[in-house]
Amino acid sequence: MKLLFFNNFQLGVLKGDNVVDVTDIVSDIPHLEPQQLISGLIADFDSYKSNLEAAINSSDGIPISDVRVRPPLPKPTNIDCMAVNYMENGTRDEPAEINAFQKSAYAIIGPGDSMVLPDAPATVFEGEAELALVIGKTATNVKAADAFDYIFGYTNFIDGSARGLPGANVFHAMKSRDTFAPIGPYIITADEIDDPQNLRVQLWNNGVLKQDFNTDDMGHNIARCIEFITSIHTLEPGDILATGTNHRGLNPFQDGDLIELEVEGLGRLSFNVKDDLKRGWGRETHLEREEKGLPGSSPQQSGKYS
Repeated sequence: MKLLFFNNFQLGVLKGDNVVDVTDIVSDIPHLEPQQLISGLIADFDSYKSNLEAAINSSDGIPISDVRVRPPLPKPTNIDCMAVNYMENGTRDEPAEINAFQKSAYAIIGPGDSMVLPDAPATVFEGEAELALVIGKTATNVKAADAFDYIFGYTNFIDGSARGLPGANVFHAMKSRDTFAPIGPYIITADEIDDPQNLRVQLWNNGVLKQDFNTDDMGHNIARCIEFITSIHTLEPGDILATGTNHRGLNPFQDGDLIELEVEGLGRLSFNVKDDLKRGWGRETHLEREEKGLPGSSPQQSGKYS
């Protein structure tokens, strides 16, 4: 099942290219905000599943092109992101030590929204294509062997980054900016994904394929990621755990860019990039620069801080 919010945060289920409004079916879930509604549904999904399926079967819905799709998880309690969690197509000899960081809930945006680049002296702004897990029940000290019991579903996720900021301890400022976590377009329930550890991940910038890798390249697999995070703090229904990226295709995001992300089976997330300062960078990926013997990201070519 593919769950999403649309228009004024009505709850919908995707049926082909149409959206079936199921808001009335979940109206008894206590909530003041949309996140509380989707989290409540996730926590008690078995009680609502048959009624949701009946609604899907009895309605054609309306074309998704006629609605505004919203982020499916508008304000999660926790957004945890795995750090350096890919083997980079065999260029790493061994996995990096397992590590993670958090992003602010205010980083969340949805399809058609804009990632806004701040007036800050970053050397480059990038977005990392990732598979995100959606937690299905309260998870504390989960063992890897039981980890998949705690996954409700999956969604596309971008980890926005403002790299190269000055200062000794700037990781939070780099990762947790407003609008720096585009997600969506929907949550797909776990039963519809046969093997999340073998999914193609692709990211396009203005129609040019930049990132193209598979989740089988993770250094620490999905089960280990859940085990690690829940050994540190509790995850709740509706929380996000993003599983990391292959950095070789990273490329500068800049004003006017149309970014599209598609993890296999999860639909396509499209969003825009806005930079009021109109700064400019080269278009090379990390890999393209590496092949030329050049380090890191493309340097800034124009605008403030160049």
